Amino acid sequence: MTGYIEVFGHGGDVETAASRFGGSAADFFDFSANINPLGPPKEVLEALEKGLQSVLRYPDPGHRGFKSLLSERLGVPQDHISVGNGAAESMALILLGLSPQKVGAVEPGFSEYRSLARQFGAEVHHVEGREELQWRAEPEDIEQLMERVDLLFLGQPNNPNGVQYPVEVLHRFARKAEKTGTVLVIDEAFMDFIPEPQRQSLAPRLAEYSQVIIIRSMTKFYAIPGLRLGYALGRPEYIRAMTGKQVTWSVNGLALIAGEACLRSGERFERETMTQIAQERVRLTEGLEAYGCEVTPGEANFVLVRLPEPWTAASMQDALGKRGILIRSCAMYPGLGERHVRLAVKDAEANARVLESIGVVMGYLHTEQSARQNQKIRVGDACNDTPVL
Repeated sequence: MTGYIEVFGHGGDVETAASRFGGSAADFFDFSANINPLGPPKEVLEALEKGLQSVLRYPDPGHRGFKSLLSERLGVPQDHISVGNGAAESMALILLGLSPQKVGAVEPGFSEYRSLARQFGAEVHHVEGREELQWRAEPEDIEQLMERVDLLFLGQPNNPNGVQYPVEVLHRFARKAEKTGTVLVIDEAFMDFIPEPQRQSLAPRLAEYSQVIIIRSMTKFYAIPGLRLGYALGRPEYIRAMTGKQVTWSVNGLALIAGEACLRSGERFERETMTQIAQERVRLTEGLEAYGCEVTPGEANFVLVRLPEPWTAASMQDALGKRGILIRSCAMYPGLGERHVRLAVKDAEANARVLESIGVVMGYLHTEQSARQNQKIRVGDACNDTPVL
């Protein structure tokens, strides 16, 4: 075993997996990246095909077409919107534009909060979530952290546990930010996967809070990670500070075409996505729990899993990698342990395959077979619970 696959600190690195396990990157079932299993809406693929000639022109540096559609959909003035090359660029532009000296994060959380803050010269302070709160931090601990930092990142729903803070708690944090002068950056990259009635978001009342910035991603829900597209919402002063640090043409023309098509794709794609994710998350969770895994009850398109002993994230990642399946180790997340992994929720066929493979390597199944025929497996029926390395 040569260590984890995440040499760049993120999931989705199928090139590293291919180098380690053999074969080509396209051969892997990638459960380490949380992308919509439906793929892009057909309107997006059609728009990209028609727009290929746009590569002969510079993209609009003001992102005006995409920003106009966003403004109309969200009911937010255009001067409250910043468009970025993925949500990660929005995070970077916030740090560059606002120049915080001390940045806070809630752990476990998205690694870019820490790495970007340090990359741009800020001190990083953190509080840790508690297992009994599904890895959320106590609100009091977050408020105390806000008293010590200039800017705080908060995932909503958070990655890797997929849980939300209640909107009442978010309002509490926003009011605290007004008092402390802390910029509260709420990362809603996975919010679109949650049905609207269950979304806990400050977006509808963002105008009430001058210290809040909301980040969203088009990459995950609309399945365009290779194009990169995201945006931030906040008061005009913050938006100007961000765009003032943005490299001209950082958002490419095809990404803007795709973004506009995403926003025009209609509600059917959104409903189908949410329905499938909700159903398959339950099936995946039940299958994993049947193998003795502990699954955090999140709401996003991924699940945080603690493997039963003696399995570790490294041994499971290695065993599945040899079978062409890539999962995300979470052993390096502060606050989690060596047995934690994250799996994306995919379609029924892919989820059945990963459950079959986990069952085989853990000794619950003797051969690769239909998971649907083995949904009633009991933990005590294991043939062999020794890691296959």
